[in-house]
Amino acid sequence: METTARPTGTPEPSDGGTVGDAAWRLESDGGSMRPRSAMDVLSTLNERISTGDVGRYQPVPLGFTPLDKTIGGGLRPGEMLLLGGAQGTGKTTMALQMARNIASGGLANVLYICFEHDEEYLLNRLIALESALVHLPQTTGAIKIQDVRREILGSWMAEGDITQHLVSNPRLRPALERIARYGDGLFLMRGSQTASTVENMRLLVQQHRALSNDRPLVVFVDYLQKVPVIPEPPTETEKVTFVVNGLKDVALSEEVPLISIVAADKEGLKASRLRNHHLRGSSAINYEADIILILNEKYHIVAKVNIEFNPYQAQRFRDWIVASVEKNRGGKDNVDLEFEKHFEYSCFDPDGRTVQEKLIEERLYND
Repeated sequence: METTARPTGTPEPSDGGTVGDAAWRLESDGGSMRPRSAMDVLSTLNERISTGDVGRYQPVPLGFTPLDKTIGGGLRPGEMLLLGGAQGTGKTTMALQMARNIASGGLANVLYICFEHDEEYLLNRLIALESALVHLPQTTGAIKIQDVRREILGSWMAEGDITQHLVSNPRLRPALERIARYGDGLFLMRGSQTASTVENMRLLVQQHRALSNDRPLVVFVDYLQKVPVIPEPPTETEKVTFVVNGLKDVALSEEVPLISIVAADKEGLKASRLRNHHLRGSSAINYEADIILILNEKYHIVAKVNIEFNPYQAQRFRDWIVASVEKNRGGKDNVDLEFEKHFEYSCFDPDGRTVQEKLIEERLYND
């Protein structure tokens, strides 16, 4: 009787033509592949619920009230949020404030990897931010970023030993005391063009899990196009595709929420209104992201009918940034939110609102 050879790795069906989950597995040089039946996944979910292991369903709030409401309460493990905008729209300001909000909320630790600034620069911005947040919407008593630097230098000149006496500075002390409440859970790291690869970020996440007894972690990358790929791909499109795919895989496989800043391309910088298709490097950006948030100056994108007969109104719009939810896999997209900016204190007022005015360039593209 003639028999047909079965390819290596092909499971033998059990009685009734079904395939046992444990039997269906393929080991390859690239790793293990194991399909799971829906019933097996359901069984695992039941076990998680019965033991209270529901962390992957628990959103981590970003601390910007209307944004959290729009995206279902926050960001979940495995999700990737991309934050885009032109220069000067506050991408780092918003990302660092989100990182601060998450750490101070106590639900997760934060790793903030920044390729443009060192750790002390970010700390200076955190000090200014903390001094202002407690007073918003007013900023009376807050310390501007440039004043933070002067106060630090003044502490050293007065005391001669900044490590011992910085906290004794009366202007800095309140902000430093607030940072101390969550500072052990907010990790700042300057990105390296040789070491801060996607795979090394994955290893850092794994080490955090081992060292922190599985405490949740949220990863920030500032910014995506700066992440090194070794060896360097021949084109930026290939590089960005590799990086964004890799970051999404880190989010999924390590079960961490991930937020990355993304730069705009030349066309976006010249456009009247920056949109998600203006993000630089690859269409993979639009496919891989779960949420895309685009920042624009409100004054530049509000329909002119709102300002041409009211100069005071026009000037007021300069104080606001529009944050547009261009993509939202888990909910409603094409949502325009606005937040008052306080860039001299490196922060936004987190209690923003939905934009009421008509904006220019109604949605032309969505992936």
